[in-house]
Amino acid sequence: MTTHLYIITGASRGLGLAMAQQLFSHRHRLLCISRQVSAGLTDAACQAGADLTQWPADLADAVPIADRLEHWLAAQSGPDIASATLINNAGVIPGIVPLRAAERFELARALRVGLEAPMLLTAAFLKTTQAWTATRKVLNISSGLGRRPMASQSAYCAAKAGLDHFTRCLAQDEALQANGARVCALAPGIIDTDMQVQLRNAAPASFPDQPNFAQLKQTGQLSSPQDTAARVLAYLQRADFGSQPVADVRI
Repeated sequence: MTTHLYIITGASRGLGLAMAQQLFSHRHRLLCISRQVSAGLTDAACQAGADLTQWPADLADAVPIADRLEHWLAAQSGPDIASATLINNAGVIPGIVPLRAAERFELARALRVGLEAPMLLTAAFLKTTQAWTATRKVLNISSGLGRRPMASQSAYCAAKAGLDHFTRCLAQDEALQANGARVCALAPGIIDTDMQVQLRNAAPASFPDQPNFAQLKQTGQLSSPQDTAARVLAYLQRADFGSQPVADVRI
């Protein structure tokens, strides 16, 4: 068993892209699922000699993607896999307005990408790899906003809170299995990504916390995607990964 398999959603930019780039190795096989294929990721994989597959897919419609993942995993050679890890990283922030002013389509999309898709993909991953002897892990990228409320962020906060509690339930499921997966919903800290740009550029009248997000940028309190990716992947390799189903990379 020499191959380490990683499946990452939302890998075309931000934290997902940085994690994928840092996982490039001749011993690693990566499947990256994003709305668009990243040409830069393909080029980087070629330079590193990495085994990379990219699927352009919209996780707002995750049922066919979960079906495809199940078939793809079934085609992998289980005895050759030393470890298999699913990283549910994709997320969406809808319009930053109070719930009463939110677009229904955007609310539905945020919940489907942020909560429904991780559950469907995780179910497919665990079902198909159940008989593998490899170490199996599920890392759900959570957020501090799943653990504290914020005005004009109902959908994102709800999706992340649901992700945390789904992970707690999943940990209990897997603890009953002989080779159960180790699972964790991990808050990665505050990262300088497109989401942060969206938050600090929101209208203060609709988003009372906008000045706080603007100040985070002005005072240099944001972590780069690359630094955060290194911390998250180091946490993933910890011997006690999964001992806390809900955790924070900064603790």
